[in-house]
Amino acid sequence: MTSTFPYKNRKLPTQAIAAKIFHLINIISLFIMFTSGLQIYNANPVFGGRSGWHIPGIFTLGGWLAGGRHWHFAAMWLFSLNLLWYGIYIFVTRRWRHRFAGINDLQALQKSKNSKRLIYAWHRIVYTGIIPILLLAIFTGIGMYKPAQFPFIVNSFGSWQALRIVHFSSVPIVILFVVAHFLLGRQAGGEKLTESMFW
Repeated sequence: MTSTFPYKNRKLPTQAIAAKIFHLINIISLFIMFTSGLQIYNANPVFGGRSGWHIPGIFTLGGWLAGGRHWHFAAMWLFSLNLLWYGIYIFVTRRWRHRFAGINDLQALQKSKNSKRLIYAWHRIVYTGIIPILLLAIFTGIGMYKPAQFPFIVNSFGSWQALRIVHFSSVPIVILFVVAHFLLGRQAGGEKLTESMFW
């Protein structure tokens, strides 16, 4: 999983064109889903019912409930298909060996004194940990989108409201991941590495 040569001599990775496209589509689709999701939220706030706290219109997309839903679910398909093809890409190219955490990374957190090695370990752990969160967000989103077709999704969470709370709770986790992913990447490789994600 991890390279045996010292991290201080390691050549910083540059992103392949597929990774650049993946990051760009993710940013666009996540922005659309976030703003349109806030529009959907305003129609019936998760916390406090219809009289609960509302998001100012400047931060929402869609104009009304149906408009927000159209934007949200269109972006969901874009986001989901983007994850799918990138997953196939890193599997075929075997890049997963360098992207996801392994036992060596967990051991490094306990034993390593090399700050660069620790940054790489945390980066892979964070990168790996977001996968189940994204799958949960997609799973709960599908349940909210097509409850009649997929009633087992709603039932598995006990109620519609519980499903909404779980889906809504995935949003701050994804935002924290984006921030951590960016900061850890910047610590690992500076501006050159983070900029290589896009151009």
